[in-house]
Amino acid sequence: LWRFGYSARLLKTNHFRTAASNTSFPAVWMLLAQYSGRIPGLFVVVKKNRFFTMPETVEDKANLELYSPPPEVRGMTLLNREAFKRTIVVPVLKVKKEIISGLLKSLKHVVLQRPGLKRVVEDPEDEDSRLLILDPHKILEFSLGEPEKEVLKQLSVCSEVSKYNLELTYENFKSEEILRAVLPEGQEVTSGFSRVGHIAHLNLRDHQLPYRYLIGQVIIDKNPGITCAVNKTSIIDSTYRNFEMEVLAGESNLVTKVKENSIAYELDFSKVYWNPRLSTEHGRIVELLKPGDVLFDVFAGVGPFAIPAARKKCHVFANDLNPESYSWLLHNCKLNKVDSKVKVFNMDGRDFLLGPVREELSKQLPLLKEEQKTSFHIVMNLPALAIEFLDAFRHLLDGEPCSTAALPTVHCYSFSKHDDPTKDIQERAEASLGTSLDGRCSTYLVRNVAPNKEMLCISFQVPAEVLYKRPCPSEGKEQA
Repeated sequence: LWRFGYSARLLKTNHFRTAASNTSFPAVWMLLAQYSGRIPGLFVVVKKNRFFTMPETVEDKANLELYSPPPEVRGMTLLNREAFKRTIVVPVLKVKKEIISGLLKSLKHVVLQRPGLKRVVEDPEDEDSRLLILDPHKILEFSLGEPEKEVLKQLSVCSEVSKYNLELTYENFKSEEILRAVLPEGQEVTSGFSRVGHIAHLNLRDHQLPYRYLIGQVIIDKNPGITCAVNKTSIIDSTYRNFEMEVLAGESNLVTKVKENSIAYELDFSKVYWNPRLSTEHGRIVELLKPGDVLFDVFAGVGPFAIPAARKKCHVFANDLNPESYSWLLHNCKLNKVDSKVKVFNMDGRDFLLGPVREELSKQLPLLKEEQKTSFHIVMNLPALAIEFLDAFRHLLDGEPCSTAALPTVHCYSFSKHDDPTKDIQERAEASLGTSLDGRCSTYLVRNVAPNKEMLCISFQVPAEVLYKRPCPSEGKEQA
């Protein structure tokens, strides 16, 4: 990103948003998609432009007018592909077919470059010739410029430009062009979605709902491999972390297979939680682990933290209250051949902390020697509620810690709508733990969920005075 000369401050300006939307800056958009949620300055851009799983470049106004579907499709709610046929007049050169290849290279800056449209077509009047279609925006008034005429003169080609009726069909329009033509003028158009295997997951706004079946079918038509489009119809259930959805188009099979960080998962998207935008975060946490470490995954879902940790030769205890998630977690452990390395539980998160987590920590921590470097990590990825579970760590263990270095590290996720989300999540964590975390925690901005709503992860070692019923002797001497 810095190769383009933009500073973090400039990312927030309208100048950057204008520059980034130009077709000459695809790399900028790729970086924004990859690093959204990791650089705070990027959030303004992402919130304004939305995150598209498969982004499409918006062409200039002239292109939109020339390549727009016919106006009769405005207001269409059930897709009629035949209604999108349209004929436009474009400039062409008549060229002998044996020199067409060389001429394409010489005139590539003025030849039609629109994806899906042929640049060379048959000449209906001469089987030995071909018609080379030129870009109507670069060949003004159907007349070539002097540089192009000179090229043709050297190749002994007539420079006369003719008019050709080019038929456009539904297949020639991009999804965003189709939806812009169908929806009422001035209303927001989206062709964006989250891809979960063969499923396109949309989150449509109220004004788009009358067109939802058409939108779903267009998404399927324009994205190879997508065979089902669904729209979320309710907020995420905070108990089981799933939501109701409506199948808009395609097959109703919601059992799908996804791949994340080179690991395959299978799941029923209608019954469990899966978010492809969290792949970077899953990888970040697993990267912190070393072989031999112990991971407790309190809200494990179908295993995006637990399974890669097990493959890294960590000892994993994974839990989820949702019986469907529990079943798919077991299935995915077997699928990835780590079922012998993961102990799976179907419990409430608090019961998991007070039961298996307490039991394992009580057993392992006293046995650790100073030279041993085993680390204990506890992942709590339930952003709507996880912070409320932190009070379970209060006096979870008896006795005294043998080493403060061995205290378990918690990675707790939360949403925040606060003006200062970092301060907000720390204060709420401190309230649950009953102690200050100043200088003892780090906060990571995971992603922007909605306007003015961020997802964060706060990481900290559980303070000894919180975890144990009796304070650590060394801390007592320091306080004295």
